[in-house]
Amino acid sequence: MKARVHVMLKNGVLDPQGEAVRHALGALGFDGVEGVRQGKVIELNLADGTSEATVTEMCEKLLANTVIESYTIELA
Repeated sequence: MKARVHVMLKNGVLDPQGEAVRHALGALGFDGVEGVRQGKVIELNLADGTSEATVTEMCEKLLANTVIESYTIELA
C-alpha cells in the first residue's frame, strides 16, 4: 500500500522559499505570478493493512510541524 502526504505551510505563515521562487520566475520573464507557496510531498510504501490513523500519527509526530504546517493524506 502507498500513502502520499502533502505538507504545506499554513496560511499566514511566511514562506521565504516560495517568495524566492516567485521572484526568480519574475526574473526569468514569467510575469503574472502573484504568489508561490512551496511545500513537500512524502511518499510512503506501507505494509498492507496499515491504517490511515497510523499515517496520521506519523504526520503528527514527525512528518509535519503541525504548529506551522498542515498536511493531507492520500492512500492508494
